[in-house]
Amino acid sequence: MDLPINHNKPLIMHVDLNSCFAMVEQQANPLIRNKPVAIAAYDSPGGMIIASSYEAKALGIKLGVSVREARLIYPDIIIQMPDPEKYFDVHRKFKKVLLKYTSEIFPKSVDEFVLNFDGSNSIRDKIDLVRVGEQIKKDVKNEIGSYLTINVGIGPNRFLAKLAAGLNKPDGLNVINHRNLLKTYSKLELIDLPGINIRFKTRLNLARIYTPIDFLKADGSFLKHTVFKSISGYYWYLRLRGYEIDQQLFSRKSFSQQYALGQKTSNKEELSRLIMKLSEKAGRRMRQAGYSANSVYLFMLFKDHTYFRRYKKLRYSLYSTQDIYIELFKILNNAQIPDKVSNISISLSNLITANLRQINLFENTYLDPSSLTFASDMINDKYGEFSLIPARMARMENIILKRVPFGSIQ
Repeated sequence: MDLPINHNKPLIMHVDLNSCFAMVEQQANPLIRNKPVAIAAYDSPGGMIIASSYEAKALGIKLGVSVREARLIYPDIIIQMPDPEKYFDVHRKFKKVLLKYTSEIFPKSVDEFVLNFDGSNSIRDKIDLVRVGEQIKKDVKNEIGSYLTINVGIGPNRFLAKLAAGLNKPDGLNVINHRNLLKTYSKLELIDLPGINIRFKTRLNLARIYTPIDFLKADGSFLKHTVFKSISGYYWYLRLRGYEIDQQLFSRKSFSQQYALGQKTSNKEELSRLIMKLSEKAGRRMRQAGYSANSVYLFMLFKDHTYFRRYKKLRYSLYSTQDIYIELFKILNNAQIPDKVSNISISLSNLITANLRQINLFENTYLDPSSLTFASDMINDKYGEFSLIPARMARMENIILKRVPFGSIQ
């Protein structure tokens, strides 16, 4: 029997700061407001645009366009490098605003949050999320910046709330429930649905699913066994009908860092210094999350488009930057380097909770490397990233810059 559309009151809210990086820069500098602004990974001609203001988007300057192409489209385009601390500051203030309304807040990225208002029956029955959304919009302008706008989406599950938040940008507020679900789907393309990319669209088309309405009407067993050939097909069957299946928080699998070399090199000494800094960045994130790692991975892409990769599983866990670096350096030292390296990445995996790691012989003594690592992290937390660094990282301030991650914020 077909599962009916979820008739429960929509109590999930998705809030999204419009054109986050660009609009935050415009908020900070009134002179560039209402002008085409683009944020680029690097401001050199080959640098890629990672965010743009609505004025720039209207000209066709969007994600993935190079700085060179952007200047050809509009010579007076304002190009700026990312300012991560500024964006994280707005993220923290944004979260503080939202905490006034519910403690059930889940950050999805630096500019997106999911709010769950599914509390006690008395609260659920009385709350008007449209009014709450309107008040949050006012609070953002009053407490973070008058130039900033957000989109608010409300739905019975995370999927429909996110879909609603993507409608009528910028500064929209939309609700999707059992009453308007079909009407909403009828106005959209498959690619408009969160989580459906070109590859998934092609897979659906091959199954004669061409529209969101077709997708909704497809049988759950057909989606599971024929279209997706996995349980994810049935998850889509539930998701499209407004049932929550995206709330589970999956455990972290790995911590990775990568770097595209501006000055390509085949010199192992120079590459080892890059690996040291990548080890520090990934190690810091791993330790902050409370993990240590039992495996390391090194990948290098060469100028001639060949690559080297090596995975190493260890009998002991890695916690300190020095230990991580030593294992990666061993891999590098044995690697064949046929050409200059253009991209390098590392990954720490097989994670275990840090307090479950094997006890060191010198545990809690001045010879204990984990105690030294902990102290070093405390200093960097207090005085700023890389205030205290290994000597091998000296004079690397402008190499492997801090970036704002896309996707989930841990």
